[in-house]
Amino acid sequence: MDVIIYNIFLRVYQCALFVASLFNKKAQLWVKGRRDIFARLESAMIGNSQPVIWMHCASLGEFEQGRPVLEKLKEAYPGHKILLTFFSPSGYEIRKNYPGADWIFYLPLDTKSNVKRFLEIVNPGLVIFVKYEYWYNYLSQLHKRQVPVILVSAIFRENAVFFKWYGSLHRKMLHFFSHLFVQNEESRLRLQSMLPAHAVTLAGDTRFDRVATIANAFEPIPVIEKFTAGKKVLVAGSTWPDDEKNLKKLIEYVNNISLIIAPHEINESHLQFLKSIFPDAVLYSELSKESASHQNLPISNILIIDNIGMLSKLYNYSIISYIGGGFNKSGIHNTLEAAVYGRPVIFGPNYGKFAEAVELIKKRGACSYNTDIELIEIFKKIISSENMLQEYSFNAGAFVAESTGATNKILSWLKQISF
Repeated sequence: MDVIIYNIFLRVYQCALFVASLFNKKAQLWVKGRRDIFARLESAMIGNSQPVIWMHCASLGEFEQGRPVLEKLKEAYPGHKILLTFFSPSGYEIRKNYPGADWIFYLPLDTKSNVKRFLEIVNPGLVIFVKYEYWYNYLSQLHKRQVPVILVSAIFRENAVFFKWYGSLHRKMLHFFSHLFVQNEESRLRLQSMLPAHAVTLAGDTRFDRVATIANAFEPIPVIEKFTAGKKVLVAGSTWPDDEKNLKKLIEYVNNISLIIAPHEINESHLQFLKSIFPDAVLYSELSKESASHQNLPISNILIIDNIGMLSKLYNYSIISYIGGGFNKSGIHNTLEAAVYGRPVIFGPNYGKFAEAVELIKKRGACSYNTDIELIEIFKKIISSENMLQEYSFNAGAFVAESTGATNKILSWLKQISF
């Protein structure tokens, strides 16, 4: 009965997306991206005789989490081809040209007919799902075909569907995985009653490996070098309007501090909003044009980043880093991108479901605030005490350094099986 309800829900969901695509851009991309997908898959993979490793990610965040594993696999198994799929447009549209995969597609919806056709075309030898992807028809068919399927960087919270009375279908799906690599001890313990101990490994979070790789490969950004020269800089990443209003107050009350702000949304309306509250700010695109033409750079202490892909490097220029999203229901964005450079991190109150943020606060590498007054107080307290600044900086960097290694644990397990 659970499977019947699940399949009915998928059809309803599909119909809802078709209707939504008439007026919603993201839904439109979802539908358009799956149009003629099997013909495109067949055309792309025709004639392939090499074994295929398939990694599936829900969206961009999960891709960044799975990326270290994907790149290590590509290095360790050069005779294999890599297929990367996404469920969400926010992942596919940004990474559709990622050079580390041989093919990149949207994942066809998890209906029986779609799954059968997809697996006949792809014929994967190994499948990797990232963090929390659970698709019953894909998993059951892969299990029947005896294809090894692993879940990496998984996390199982106390209120997850697996532990509810109505979660029988999800509990069944767990048994379709060949192995689960979980982020923390709490997740491993919660799975003890459902899975044999040998099916679960406490590996940690592969995001630590990813941010460490980015930091180790850091290359200076000339325009940012010029802007930050001789300044104390607060880098604020993935910000939303509530964050930005509080940062406005901070800049008004704290002297001799410059701000680089990389908003989560860089559409025209949001950029106009930022210019309205930071009228003296300059856009990165403007600054880079001036620099390229060897003209004098505009005098400003506030820089707005109006592009995507630079943020992970920008944190290296901060004396303190600010992570946005703490006033949204979905919560804060990636704290590890900032902490890896050994900088104190500040964010809003909605961080409880992010284990790394909770741990950063415990280890005195990060602080959280509720009001603009608290933000000003915390910032002033850290910036005015060299000892406190050094303590928080060291603790943030050490936390990331001590938490790397999940990718190697996963690769070690994979080397024991054939695919």
